[in-house]
Amino acid sequence: MQIVKNEILDNGIRYTMGMPEGVCSQIMEVFHKDGIVLKVRITGGCDGNTTGVSRLVEGMPIKQVIARIKGIDCHGNGTSCPDQLAQLLETIAE
Repeated sequence: MQIVKNEILDNGIRYTMGMPEGVCSQIMEVFHKDGIVLKVRITGGCDGNTTGVSRLVEGMPIKQVIARIKGIDCHGNGTSCPDQLAQLLETIAE
């Protein structure tokens, strides 16, 4: 996962954008504050799956999301869109 942007917006919400590796999705954007995922946008990938994952993790603590989706594999690739999201969230949680 390559971090492209990491900034604090005017309202105190942090915005982090990453470029996933080894998956169909191309960009992952996370809006977060105080360790909570507020919104996730994933561009590319399987729309139903990425939209579903995005909606499920909104409102959850970052560390809880990582624990639930880290290591999920897609077609034996060794990673997946959820796993790449977990990797992005790990950089936020540090």
